[in-house]
Amino acid sequence: MGWFYGFKLHIVINHLGELVSFCMTRGHRDDRKPLAQLFKHLQGLAAGDKGYLSKSKQETLLNKGLKLITRVRSNMKEKIMSTFEKYFLSQRSIVETVIGQLKSICQIEHTRHRKPDNFLINVISGLMAYTLLPRKPSLKIHAVAEFSNLLTPS
Repeated sequence: MGWFYGFKLHIVINHLGELVSFCMTRGHRDDRKPLAQLFKHLQGLAAGDKGYLSKSKQETLLNKGLKLITRVRSNMKEKIMSTFEKYFLSQRSIVETVIGQLKSICQIEHTRHRKPDNFLINVISGLMAYTLLPRKPSLKIHAVAEFSNLLTPS
């Protein structure tokens, strides 16, 4: 038909599965555009998928104190990562689990809204409902960090 009214929900979660930041964009917009907004006040280590792959954006975030790690495309050179970064990147599927819970439990995937206001209210109320869930998918990252400290020579 030549038109598309989709959207993308970009979320940032911490190691406990708690929602830290989110951003909604149009469906046909580049995934790398909202990176600065998503990670505005964050520092440390973040994992993303190949859609967020951009050397210039990664350098900008690194200057602000955030290291964004992603897998590389098949035609790119492999990056050098620490064992902990490889493990952390392999656990990125937890974000997909959170998105699945947002769709199924919090019901943000509803396609028959008649007004944009109703659409926004549904998405935001689903995100708020997720924050109230007692059990969220999380990483057992403390044990891995302690184990990696044992492996490094002192």
